[in-house]
Amino acid sequence: MTKITLNGITVDFPFQPYRCQEEYMTKVLECLQKKVNGILESPTGTGKTLCLLCATLAWREHFKDTISARKIAQRMSGVELFPDRPMSSWGDAAKDAEIPAYYTDVPKIIYASRTHSQLTQVISELKSTVYRPKVCVLGSREQLCINPEVKRQESNHIQIHMCRMKVMARTCHFYNNVEEKSTEKELTNSILDIEDLVKNGNKHRVCPYYLSRSLKQQADIIFMPYNYLLDSKSRRSHNLDLKGTVVILDEAHNVEKLCEESSSFDLTPYDLASAMDAINVVLEEQAKVVQQNEIHAEFNMEFASSGLNMELEDIAKIKRILLQLENAIDAVQLPDNGNGVTKEGSYIFDLFAEAQITFQTKTSLLESLEQIEQFLSGRTGIFTNIAGLHKLSDIIQIVFSIDPPEGTSSFMPVQSISKYYKVHIHMDTSNQKKKQRTDLWSSSVTKKEGKVLSYWCFSPGYSMHELVRQGVRTIILTSGTLSPLSSFTMEMQIPFPVCLENPHVIDKHQIWVGIIPKGPDGGLLSSTYEKRFSVECLSSLGKTIGNLVRIIPHGLLVFFPSYPVMDKSLEYWREHDFAKRIEEVKPMFVEPRSKGTFTEIMDAYYDKIVCPKSSGATFLAVCRGKASEGLDFADMNGRGVVITGLPFPPRMEPRVVLKMQFLDEMKRQGSGAQHLSGREWYRQQASRAVNQAIGRVIRHRQDYGAIFLCDHRFVNNDVRSQLPSWVRPYVKIYNNFGHVVREVSQFFRIAQKIMPPPPTRSSCPNTIWEEDPTSSTSSGQPLSWTKAKNLDDHVPSLKRKRMGLLGDGATSLCVEYDQELIASRRQPIGLLDALEHNEKSSEGTEDDRLPGEEKAKRLSTLSLQYEKRLTDEQKGGRKKIKIVNSLQADKVADPAEPKKTRATLFIATVKQALSQLHYDLFSKALQQYKRTDDFQAMLSQMSSLFMEDQKKHILLREFYQFVRPQHKKQFDEACCSLTGVGCGYKPEHSLLREEREVLAKKAGEKQCLPKTTFSEGSSSQLNSQLHLNKGGSHLTSGLNRTDC
Repeated sequence: MTKITLNGITVDFPFQPYRCQEEYMTKVLECLQKKVNGILESPTGTGKTLCLLCATLAWREHFKDTISARKIAQRMSGVELFPDRPMSSWGDAAKDAEIPAYYTDVPKIIYASRTHSQLTQVISELKSTVYRPKVCVLGSREQLCINPEVKRQESNHIQIHMCRMKVMARTCHFYNNVEEKSTEKELTNSILDIEDLVKNGNKHRVCPYYLSRSLKQQADIIFMPYNYLLDSKSRRSHNLDLKGTVVILDEAHNVEKLCEESSSFDLTPYDLASAMDAINVVLEEQAKVVQQNEIHAEFNMEFASSGLNMELEDIAKIKRILLQLENAIDAVQLPDNGNGVTKEGSYIFDLFAEAQITFQTKTSLLESLEQIEQFLSGRTGIFTNIAGLHKLSDIIQIVFSIDPPEGTSSFMPVQSISKYYKVHIHMDTSNQKKKQRTDLWSSSVTKKEGKVLSYWCFSPGYSMHELVRQGVRTIILTSGTLSPLSSFTMEMQIPFPVCLENPHVIDKHQIWVGIIPKGPDGGLLSSTYEKRFSVECLSSLGKTIGNLVRIIPHGLLVFFPSYPVMDKSLEYWREHDFAKRIEEVKPMFVEPRSKGTFTEIMDAYYDKIVCPKSSGATFLAVCRGKASEGLDFADMNGRGVVITGLPFPPRMEPRVVLKMQFLDEMKRQGSGAQHLSGREWYRQQASRAVNQAIGRVIRHRQDYGAIFLCDHRFVNNDVRSQLPSWVRPYVKIYNNFGHVVREVSQFFRIAQKIMPPPPTRSSCPNTIWEEDPTSSTSSGQPLSWTKAKNLDDHVPSLKRKRMGLLGDGATSLCVEYDQELIASRRQPIGLLDALEHNEKSSEGTEDDRLPGEEKAKRLSTLSLQYEKRLTDEQKGGRKKIKIVNSLQADKVADPAEPKKTRATLFIATVKQALSQLHYDLFSKALQQYKRTDDFQAMLSQMSSLFMEDQKKHILLREFYQFVRPQHKKQFDEACCSLTGVGCGYKPEHSLLREEREVLAKKAGEKQCLPKTTFSEGSSSQLNSQLHLNKGGSHLTSGLNRTDC
């Protein structure tokens, strides 16, 4: 360890810090000593996490020394304890008037980052220092609960309420042990992350969730995701006391967006209908109890109780409030152009007042909703969806988050709300239609198309002011991509006297940056709305990447502005052989839209990079996506990054339009104060996303890589000026693609000679590394990442998603219907055959037997295909994107295979999605349907299994394809009624299989068209062997090789 003195404070650092690290720690200490806010940008790879931890903990120890010196001085009455070291030198972190009397008054540090995975890496960095503070990490029940009965629940809301009931009744022995075990040294003195908490919870038989809340009281530093801190609802639920604390927001480039989103909401007709249905269930049950008690009273019998301590009249009042709110929203007149109507933020109070929701009634209403949610969660038998009620509670808390001053009967924070908020009402265009209600209380407007009520906050400063009002001592915002800092501080609306824009720790031979406005064929590279899907741009970009893969060693990252652009580009490249040429050198891995298969795809990409027979791999991703945010692509995992365009937000989206108008209005009213204009904000959203993606490549002191900006708009000075300060000095514009190829080849030849080789890793295709495939940002040593990567193993929903359920709840069951690789064993033919087959095979799924690369190539391409199909379905049609996998282009389709595959995959997905108990019920229902042909019994069973969680609605709809023809129409109508979305029924679906095959054969003959051919010259590429004087060894490594 190295001791350095900065601002009069001795900091223990794991190694001799670089100059930029000393500068960074000095600025952190300045914020802490002066009690002011700071905004600090330091590129990824400069060790900012380690600097933050060491500086703040050193300051905290110094602060405690100050208290010690004062207490000793009082006892010694002015006599020096050590003649050679006067007590005045012990600590000067605070002025005399600010020195607290007790050690417990030393400021706590709250360290917040975007995700628990990032926090796990931060805690790992803390373990590498000499500092051993008392640590606490906050998480959700879903992440921390170890009670088997609660964990088994599919719905997060049900988990919360079941946990609360067990705690109140003291029937959870894990919770009952918290008080006794919270003093165990292994639990209080160790530095534990989320996974450690769960392990120790199981070991000591103590609840990790309530243990973390207990440890929070004594902790010196508390780690949490920053939505816990910025969302007022979460702050209250976690009982966070921020007075006098030091708040650090790491990865703060997302803070603006989160501040706005935590104070906003969208209330859909589906939400209201769902809440109303839940209230109807309670009304019916309570009415039965009342009737029963009337009969019991006549015969002097004991009264029955449902367990809900509410009068029937009070429940009816809540239903009336919901109906009045629905009527008030539907009564708002919208313009004929379909754009919706926008009103001042304070209009929300008028709208809610029509439904009798006011500052005076909100407390009792929230208490009633809480009681009803608790009651419905505790019921056995049929599940009732309480998501609508839960959302309504959240909305009431958002709208009435500022309590009126004491002693005032009416309070309207009109000025602040109107300044920062807007109410937008528009037609509901989603597929989640209102459920048709037929009871007497149904409002007449439910048969019309519903309207969405949006309440949007446009000032991140609104949430930041809330933090300041809580009495925090210092707020430090830090990230690798905050520039331009001036505009970031304008958005935050609170003062940041301390600012820093740090340089990188790398030298000029470690980075190459080029703007490429034209491809090898001279075609313009552009992602503008008018040109992004043009044949010229798609073709030119395909040729550009086809050439770059031949000169960039190991891993190449390609970032697109959006998923639709990536989908269309990949579709075009596969149809015109560009994808085939890229994959001849570096196989392509595609980022999925949701978490479902992300881990598998990343693993297989990493495996392909380290395979000795491989020349690397290409990873296609999206700006603002998962790969562009928290992931490292250090060393061989990312030697080059291609930015294919500027990811501007959707220009005509109402929220974007209103945000720009809000900023322009603030600028006009600013009266000399600095404010960001709407246009500047719009440009910076794109620049920040680009800068975040660029930051994936250079991850530590010994790393090197190339950055390709493939859009003609990067040539403009105003776009270039938005690039990070550490990138700008190296930017060059290349109008000749040949010069790019020559210079990049030379750059990598030199870098490979000068730079030390990265740590070697296992090349076994299916190895799961115990070390992060990235070097530590602080010391260049490998950093343990197993915990961060496998965090979802303990989170049931994430684990299910990783195993097959996509993040939005839709499953991957229809992803692979048309693209299943030929299996070596017998495929099941029907659904029941598949069920038996699935239960007999305990070794795992087909995918588990695939080599790492093939599995991920399949996963990546198929996830993209399915995501596209799902998006199209949500828009109202069942369009199918044509994406041809080059591995299977020559394969002859087996007509019977799709049916076999569908059955297998559906059963596998259902098994992953349901608990064992529910899966057994599913199996029995299926067997009974086959045996009895009883449609009503089957529908009742299936709806009870798949309706409890909105994420599983798609499983109910996908079962449609296995319903017998004579029942398909009824099933489609039932799905439409239950989920709001039909199954796409057509009259021919009711035909027998033989009749359908005849129809399909006729349709196939009509659609059979000759295949379009393209000349070889239209897709010509540079021959690196001829044009580059044989370049380097990596230029030919992809030719005539055996795939790994």
